[in-house]
Amino acid sequence: MPSSDQHAPGAVPLAALLSLLRPFFRRYRFRLLIGFSALITVDILQLITPRVIKYGIDALTIGTTQNYLVRLAWLLLLLAAISLALRFCWRYMIVGFSRILEHGIRCRIFDHLLELDAAFFERRTVGDLMAHSTNDLAAIQLACGIGLVSATDAVVLSAAAIGFMLYIHPQLTVAALLPMPLLIIGTKFLSAKLHIRFTRVQEIFSEMTEFSRSSIISIRLLKAYTMEAAHTERFDRLGRKYVRGNLRVATIHGLMFPLATLAGSLGMLLILWYGGHLVIEGAITLGDFVAFITYLYLLIWPMMAIGWVASLVQRGLTSLGRIHSLLASRSLLPEVEDDGQILPGRDIALNDLTFSYPGAKTPALAAVSLTFSPGLYGIIGRTGSGKSTLCKLILRLYPVVDGALFLDDCDMNNLPVAAVQRRIAYVSQEAMLFSDSIAANIALGKEEATREEVIAVAKIAAVHDDIMALAEGYGTRIGERGVRLSGGQKQRIALARALLCDRPVLIIDDGLSAVDVDTEEQILAALAGHLRDRVVLLVSNRLKTLAAAKEIIVFDEGRIVAKGSHSAMLATSHLYQAMAAKQQLGERDNAVI
Repeated sequence: MPSSDQHAPGAVPLAALLSLLRPFFRRYRFRLLIGFSALITVDILQLITPRVIKYGIDALTIGTTQNYLVRLAWLLLLLAAISLALRFCWRYMIVGFSRILEHGIRCRIFDHLLELDAAFFERRTVGDLMAHSTNDLAAIQLACGIGLVSATDAVVLSAAAIGFMLYIHPQLTVAALLPMPLLIIGTKFLSAKLHIRFTRVQEIFSEMTEFSRSSIISIRLLKAYTMEAAHTERFDRLGRKYVRGNLRVATIHGLMFPLATLAGSLGMLLILWYGGHLVIEGAITLGDFVAFITYLYLLIWPMMAIGWVASLVQRGLTSLGRIHSLLASRSLLPEVEDDGQILPGRDIALNDLTFSYPGAKTPALAAVSLTFSPGLYGIIGRTGSGKSTLCKLILRLYPVVDGALFLDDCDMNNLPVAAVQRRIAYVSQEAMLFSDSIAANIALGKEEATREEVIAVAKIAAVHDDIMALAEGYGTRIGERGVRLSGGQKQRIALARALLCDRPVLIIDDGLSAVDVDTEEQILAALAGHLRDRVVLLVSNRLKTLAAAKEIIVFDEGRIVAKGSHSAMLATSHLYQAMAAKQQLGERDNAVI
């Protein structure tokens, strides 16, 4: 099955990348209009200032009265005050917009991730996905904020400053701009290098983030195996690799700024040499010469900013390419519009269903045909026989071919995935809990549930007494992934969460494996009354607990090798007989002990 997210960022057209930003620029166009108007006005005021200084110097040379100079001083103060207010305005409007854009793209990434299928998350690491919402978004925010400001500054100040310089003396302007081709050629060469090096830095950051995440989650296991030193060394190696990558990026930055400074300094040298002769010869006044130098200083900043802006833009485009690749990923499940409808069905049928995981040489399920109507069904088999795969396909986590999976005679490929999943409650072997209170974890699928409803399902799941034994009862915060609870407690809380959703289909995929046999029997007895008229699929290899099942299905190597009642399986299925004999022997051994 082909991957749906293999897009090289460098191969994405620029128009496609900018399409991610266009809706934000369109929506906030008036905010940006105000911001850039303020920015351009500040630039104009900066260009007026040298002219005021020129008039002041020329007035000094001809002995103008002091009142005239005082008026010029007040004019400079007024220009400075207006510039101050407008600088605040453009920073608030433009830099604020970049934060709004960052928030919007982050939400879009989050929403998109929630829509993707299970196969996608088997191909991508959590660290890589986290890097998209941290480093990549930071690079885009800088490029669309201060980078956009600097680019506008560079264009407006450069064009206007050159215009004023041409007005003062065209030949002197040409001399001042002679070093510019050096800057343009150098920036183009260095930007190409920067793209490659920054892409590699982002990849290393993803690796480091994923390693940190997995290490923190597995901290108890690392301590149990005394792996702290080894993991510290591995993290140090990744950190050094990240530092080396950033130093290579810094090398490019370190060349861009001196290159721009060199071009500006060469221009200044030519002005001092050629412009000095013009003043001596009387071709331009001393005020014009000082104003010309001031304009060149205004021009040096845009020349220096070219390298910095090029760096920001290149990093932003690289990160935008990575995010575009993520957003271009598509779920392999059929896309059927979800209008929020409640499907009436509960009967599930599989018709000659065959399924293989991406890259697998053999199918996980082969020619499976089953029908589930209200009642309890037991599913057993050796490890890797296809039990969990069956549950995941019914839950619509992976795609299946048309005509293989039905809900009340309707092909599930023709139904919205979310609508089907709203009909199913699911309990996995690994109970996923959040760092919140026990009550909040149970009410995850029904946040409006009352405390009485939460307690009722906790009692059915035989976890109420365990919860009340805790200091804060249902208000106890259980830590990251339920670290403060035992495996059995976590599984029973997950079961209570599923029961609270009150859905027509309940799948328990080995979700009671950490619960002792007596407690499991107690839970199943309580479930018998609660789940009347519902389809219940219970994956378990404890045959004693499945004795009351309506039908038991035995899987082996992805195929159904037997099915029927408990007594029928004991009479006809060799695999079932072997499993029963082994468990009876284990019970006798435990009784002797």
